[in-house]
Amino acid sequence: MTANPEPLIIVENVTKRFDGHTVLENLSVTLSGGNVLGLIGKSAAGKSVFIHMLRGSSDYAPDEGRIIYRVNYCPDCNNVELPNEGKPCARCSGSTELKEVDFWSLDERDPLRMAVKSKIAIMLQRTFALFGDKSVIENLFEALGEKMSEKEKIDRSIELLELVNMTHRTTHIARDLSGGEKQRIVLARQLAREPIVFLADEPTGTLDPQTADMVHGVLTRMVKDTGMCMVVASHWPEAIEQMADEAIWLDEGKVVKKGSPKEITESFMEEYQCIKVDRVEIGQPLIKLKDVRKYFFSVIRGVVKAVDGVGFEINEKEIFGLVGLSGAGKTTVSRMIAGITPCTDGLVSMRVGDDFVDMSEVGEGGRGRATPYIGFLHQEYTLYPFDSVLRNLTTCVGMKMPAELAKMKAVQVLKGVGFSNKEVEKILYAYPDTLSVGEKHRVALAQVLIKEPSLVILDEPTGTMDPITKLSVAKSVLNARKDLNETFIVVSHDMDFVQNCCDRVALMRGGKVIAIGKPEDIITHLTDSDKKEMFCKGDAE
Repeated sequence: MTANPEPLIIVENVTKRFDGHTVLENLSVTLSGGNVLGLIGKSAAGKSVFIHMLRGSSDYAPDEGRIIYRVNYCPDCNNVELPNEGKPCARCSGSTELKEVDFWSLDERDPLRMAVKSKIAIMLQRTFALFGDKSVIENLFEALGEKMSEKEKIDRSIELLELVNMTHRTTHIARDLSGGEKQRIVLARQLAREPIVFLADEPTGTLDPQTADMVHGVLTRMVKDTGMCMVVASHWPEAIEQMADEAIWLDEGKVVKKGSPKEITESFMEEYQCIKVDRVEIGQPLIKLKDVRKYFFSVIRGVVKAVDGVGFEINEKEIFGLVGLSGAGKTTVSRMIAGITPCTDGLVSMRVGDDFVDMSEVGEGGRGRATPYIGFLHQEYTLYPFDSVLRNLTTCVGMKMPAELAKMKAVQVLKGVGFSNKEVEKILYAYPDTLSVGEKHRVALAQVLIKEPSLVILDEPTGTMDPITKLSVAKSVLNARKDLNETFIVVSHDMDFVQNCCDRVALMRGGKVIAIGKPEDIITHLTDSDKKEMFCKGDAE
């Protein structure tokens, strides 16, 4: 299906404020079916606010301006379709009316508003809206509703799983999937609704580049095949260039520039410069892995070798990267180092004082000696929603020191993860739910660093960050290593970030370490196909 030239969404001068602070200012744009609008900008630029406003999420009504949806509406069955005057209803074959729906002027329970909203699909960053105890295919059955026969549900579910390359997980329980796999099932569930508008807020931020490219391809094909309209917010210029027909650069809620995706992303990336920080002298071994294995048993697949014979050392004050695609085994290795997951065979040990502690041995004589000195930032981190950022960084993590000193330390660490003086003032007494996802991520990183652990493990630390913010985080990691004598393990599929801050890297695939060396040395082990998978940019230059 080709693009529909008729406007589907008309956004007229919308402005949004929270607590007197303007988060979106005077934005206007017209969107048609079959087209993709790309939104790019740093964290807290206003991208997510606009996405939620288009969706009709509570508390996101514009303070000024209007959002108009132009749709075909069937009063007989309350169905909404793309604008096409005179076309009969696809659901009941009844007559339709071309309606211009002033979306936010209607009550939330208004049948017309509800009908429009039912045709708006949304995919949020780092939000895995799945039934955790149900299988993958049962999750799709739930999304397809009650009106399909059992055979129709099965056929449609398999079709959707093929679209997102997840047929090999059909019977797996949703909670047991990796973050990237969950994200793809969320995408399949949203596509099951046959939307006319698809809103994607950082839809591939936690995926490796190869899987991200696949998801981008699925979304753009669906837009062209169905004629739906899509708005995608991303901090990745490559995603905007690959998917969008038109792009808008937002900064602090204001439109900086509109134009072609390439023009906009090139302007945005002018601020993206590589960082150079003096290296420090690396110390003696802090972590040792010797022929480490971790096996799981699956009823369907039998013995799963998540980690299979891995061995290396990590030195004190080193920043060590574990890189590879989803499922390579890198997160499992990091969890064994942290003492969260015991190894099946082999030895994982961490030096505490002059002694090496077995991280699989329970109790205070074992890993209990080491775990107080380990900080771990998980992919699915949690901040305390009813406490301010200041309390999240101090009393909530058990810091016991005078209030003024605790505040000074919180300010220092927030600056260390890339917040400016002005931003620190704004967020210090704010609550997590008022922050953007990128801001939350940096606060979570600060929450780990403020305890000054000897070893810090960062599991996908840049999944939802724009490139400029990632540079700030890379610099904060380098500075923390230099100023606090900390050792870092960076678990990532983002080779651009790894090159900016890691001293050495272990490349993992299928539970094994393929190569270990400096980031530039690892690149030489990659084929052209590997480079496409491991780099967020088009090449490894």
